[in-house]
Amino acid sequence: MTGLRIDSARDLLVALAGRYSFGDVGALAPAVLKDGERVELVVTACEFGQRLLTLDAEDFAAEVSPHAVPADLRRRARDCNMPQTAKSQPRGALESMRPAYGLFLDVIEARWRRREFSAMIAAVHIASEYLPLLAFEPALGHGGDPVRWPEGLRAPGSRFGVIGDRVCAHTRAEQSAAERTLRVAVEPSTGWRAYLDRQHSKVAGALATCVARCRHPCPAMDWVPDREDLARRAEVALAFANSPLVRLRHAAPVGHGFGVPSAEEVLDAWERSRAHLARTAVGHEAAADDGFPLPGLPTLLSAVAAAPVGPGGLLADVSAHLVHLLG
Repeated sequence: MTGLRIDSARDLLVALAGRYSFGDVGALAPAVLKDGERVELVVTACEFGQRLLTLDAEDFAAEVSPHAVPADLRRRARDCNMPQTAKSQPRGALESMRPAYGLFLDVIEARWRRREFSAMIAAVHIASEYLPLLAFEPALGHGGDPVRWPEGLRAPGSRFGVIGDRVCAHTRAEQSAAERTLRVAVEPSTGWRAYLDRQHSKVAGALATCVARCRHPCPAMDWVPDREDLARRAEVALAFANSPLVRLRHAAPVGHGFGVPSAEEVLDAWERSRAHLARTAVGHEAAADDGFPLPGLPTLLSAVAAAPVGPGGLLADVSAHLVHLLG
């Protein structure tokens, strides 16, 4: 905020909107703005922006007044939404994970700029959990939707989802999640939501293990058109999940008021992560200097996705709209 001139309470709200401090703007707006209708619009837009900033993906598709949030912003948020039933339309992130990763990068960048490193590492951790689905998307044709899993996962002799199989490289938790994902499409909405909350990320890791690290391959991955290419990209996804940067999430009780990493610690962990990732066939892409706060992260995600992935700009566009509402 260096050099920013604040002459009024409204100027302060505009400055906070520019920092994506949506919660603060929403709390202060009623005391600053005199127009009751405008206050309602601002508060609604702030709630919308705050859900995006906190990655509250189950509510991205919540109904919002078109007067408070334009249709384009609502559509882009829905593209990142996790559908709350097996039959919900549109399918949001399960149709494609790429818009969600654009939002992840937006949030990581915003948290870095705000020096909120605990929240930043939390966003990195979420991105690491679902990264195998980004790698699988070109082969699947969707973002990992359990309603549309290929029949090849159930091919004769497949060990995918067979609980207790000792030859399978999956952990017991992954086996349980894999078994559940093959039948969750016909479960009631409560079961569907419980699966998404607790097991879908484990299925992502299980898929990557199948194609990249299984020493006793079964027919579960025979449907993949270019298995060697997918294996290289899935291996990077698994390596990223075990990188020093992601381990910051586990090394300290993030969110409990102590053990919060500093900017220097985050950058050091990222440099060590880049060296860790360079051991894989695709991980050297993280060495790129692409101008991101964690240099090379968007380039790495693009390599894993086999498609361009960069900051989506959704937070910035919500901020600009909020500034417009503030007048």
